Amino acid sequence: MAKRLRLALVGRPNVGKSALFNRICKKRIAIVDEAEGVTRDRLYADAEIFGKQFEVIDTAGIRLRGDIPFREEVLRQTEIAIEEADVLVQVVDSRAGTTVLDEEVAKLLLRTKKPVVLAVNKVDDFAKLDLVHQFYSLGIGRIVGVSATQGFQIAELLEEAFKGVPLPKEIEDSHAGIRVAILGRPNVGKSTMVNFLLNDQRCVVSSIAGTTRDSIDIPLRVDGTDFVLIDTAGIRRKQAEHEAVDKFAAVRTERALERADVCVLVLDAEQGLNAHEKRIAHEIESQGKGCILLFNKWDLVKGFRMEHCLKSVQYEASFLTHCPTHFVSAKSGRNLDQLFSQVKEVYEQGRRRITTGQLNKFVEKVIQAYHPPMIKGKRLRIYYMAQVDVNPPHFVLFVNYPELMVETYKKYMLNQFREQYGFAGVPLIFALKGRKTKEQREEKSSEPRAEKLSREPVEDEFLEFDEELTTEELAQLDPSYFA
Repeated sequence: MAKRLRLALVGRPNVGKSALFNRICKKRIAIVDEAEGVTRDRLYADAEIFGKQFEVIDTAGIRLRGDIPFREEVLRQTEIAIEEADVLVQVVDSRAGTTVLDEEVAKLLLRTKKPVVLAVNKVDDFAKLDLVHQFYSLGIGRIVGVSATQGFQIAELLEEAFKGVPLPKEIEDSHAGIRVAILGRPNVGKSTMVNFLLNDQRCVVSSIAGTTRDSIDIPLRVDGTDFVLIDTAGIRRKQAEHEAVDKFAAVRTERALERADVCVLVLDAEQGLNAHEKRIAHEIESQGKGCILLFNKWDLVKGFRMEHCLKSVQYEASFLTHCPTHFVSAKSGRNLDQLFSQVKEVYEQGRRRITTGQLNKFVEKVIQAYHPPMIKGKRLRIYYMAQVDVNPPHFVLFVNYPELMVETYKKYMLNQFREQYGFAGVPLIFALKGRKTKEQREEKSSEPRAEKLSREPVEDEFLEFDEELTTEELAQLDPSYFA
């Protein structure tokens, strides 16, 4: 497969680079706001022009001088993007005119000897193209007036940028693989961990909470397996989202969680598990995502044993006990060498299937060991158990009366199930389906038996199991229930 060409958007702050980035890749990936310095890390996305695919890089605004937050770190991110790119596009603001900083950025790009195109942003239509001429003083010969918000002359800009640059015909999908979202509250070391795993200063890191704002997709291959790391902004409480940028960052993080296959929940080992992180874990479980717990900054913990930390997690959040837990140091890389193999294992567990025969033997075993309690003269009967879905694994128990399944017995079955089949790090769904009442059976008694069996079961309909069914009749049932 050929290497994907890369186009980098570069310029001073607040000229519309992120808006142009979103317009080119046709997705709202980068956060766009009127405030300066919203983008801090470099962002990558796939795009295409005239049927040819390439990769576009959004960078933070360049400030070569001045005392502003993260200036050195942001400049380093931009320099790396310039080095990686095959084509450079400097973005300027037509309304502000040329500035000293625009001239410095232009000189920096021209020294690279790479193809450079000047995108004069905020030119909304052909009537304003005269605003372009003032920028010839920057020394860049190829200039295109565009509007990121209106989509004006975006295709012309890309055509000019790739003029004379051969685009590969065959492209390897760089974003295929197991998607791993790195989640947690602000300042627990998510970006530091990503940088260590990549052996690269891919994300801006500082001691200031909330440094990361965008969700950053980073494809990589480990031991022959493709992964996509998604570094996210720290998940804050709703009350702590004071700025619009914080709200956008929260939305990006929620979307990262939705499209992830496995989530890595990073906790601060010094502070332990708090109520907000419990809510994050509940959200991961409610969306059916695999989860791995990482207690970061373990090298800073003194006088506290791992066993005690694990017990505290089990006591405060019992639903996390099935998740693999590791005590790591993102700064030194302690215990991070097995992370990807653990992610792969959790990913495969989420797509695992258990045959109906094995499940029914399991049901028979757990009932013999501990019978369901008698409630008001009735006892729960479990006729069949079947797996109906994966990712997350979804099991259905066909019973006589669903209301007889008390919570303690359901927990007992879940614990026995995990003990026998594992499914570490994966949430399990156990649903109940009861048999039809006598009135419902009499209502449909006139329906021919063959037609009843050929009907495909629906979600809100209970199957009848009070009659003896032959093997041939069972085969006519929905195969997903007995796969």
